[in-house]
Amino acid sequence: MVAWLVRIDQFDGMTLRPSQAGLAALARGDTAAARSLLEQGAAEGDVSAPVWLALAQLRGRAGDSAGELAAFDRVLELEPRNLAALLGKGEALWRANNRRRAVTFYTAALRLASASRNIHPDLSPALRRASAASEELARELENHILGRLNDQGFSRGGSPPRFVHALDLMLGKRRIYPQTPRYFYFPELAPIEFFDRSDFPWAAEVERSTQAILDELKSVTQGGAPSFVPYVPEDNNRPERRQAGLAGNKAWSAFFLKKDGVLQPGAETCPRTWEAVREAPLTEIPGRAPSVLFSKLSPGARIPPHTGMINVRLICHLPLIVPEGCALRVGNETRNWGVGELMIFDDTIEHEAWNSGDRDRYVLLFDVWRPDISDDERASVIALCSAIDSFEEGQSEAWDA
Repeated sequence: MVAWLVRIDQFDGMTLRPSQAGLAALARGDTAAARSLLEQGAAEGDVSAPVWLALAQLRGRAGDSAGELAAFDRVLELEPRNLAALLGKGEALWRANNRRRAVTFYTAALRLASASRNIHPDLSPALRRASAASEELARELENHILGRLNDQGFSRGGSPPRFVHALDLMLGKRRIYPQTPRYFYFPELAPIEFFDRSDFPWAAEVERSTQAILDELKSVTQGGAPSFVPYVPEDNNRPERRQAGLAGNKAWSAFFLKKDGVLQPGAETCPRTWEAVREAPLTEIPGRAPSVLFSKLSPGARIPPHTGMINVRLICHLPLIVPEGCALRVGNETRNWGVGELMIFDDTIEHEAWNSGDRDRYVLLFDVWRPDISDDERASVIALCSAIDSFEEGQSEAWDA
């Protein structure tokens, strides 16, 4: 580290105080004189962060570990965000085999460095050591915890899923992905990425209709019905959407049976599809929901990370045609679509999808009420939307997923 080095010429012609003379001696490479003078200055109260930082490193070189740590503490009292001091104290603690405390300072230094634009290049080796040490201790901690849990009968495969999720968050293997709806947030709903379809009594009936729905999809794509349109249409009456890459993207297109609660032309050509989705608790909100559609994702297309509009509903995908190389990520979890296996997820958690295959991917997409929203709460949400839409009749905006 050289954050405390000074130029000799800055003291030319000056009568130097002990601390200044000590820094000048250090710049000349006379470490013995430098330490003596800096210690004298410290004893006389002539101190600053650079002086204490220099003293910390000189004391460390001389094997004075306690004095080194005390000097780093003085630097951090004066400048709590001094990167060199955070790294230096971390290294001193690591050498003393106080590794857990060391990593707390390393972590603070790495966080500070990641948010800083101008890092002195001579600090780079220390930052790399800090990163490597932090990763080493994290691996040891993980192995220790998993071993002790296993001794007590808590294996990863045999533990409750929510506990495994919490453990992965603690160990840094997962991120916390909150619900971030772009329109309306309903509080106290669990941020679950993918729901277990076996918890939905109507799901099996929808899955049993897969072949009939697929047959109707084929009739849509081959029978001259109205063409697929971009899933998120462009709208000149609204500012540019933050969801870059979605509006007007023909690579992600849809044939709507129902859009924003309104029946669409051509829907009558898919009676078996309607019969199947009527088993589900569709999000019936006049003028806004549900949407029921065949969603097409072209080869090579990628839907960028984004979030949905309102967290009282869930999005359902019934996969119909799925080439290899297709996947959906919701939060931490990435899943491949399996034909006829319903996917149910919270689209207000950041999600993205891609088709790396060689042909179009098709799913039946529809939205349902969350099961933990009561009938009274549903009615309240519907009333709220109606009140908003009545503010300027005809000026309301529907949702896009």
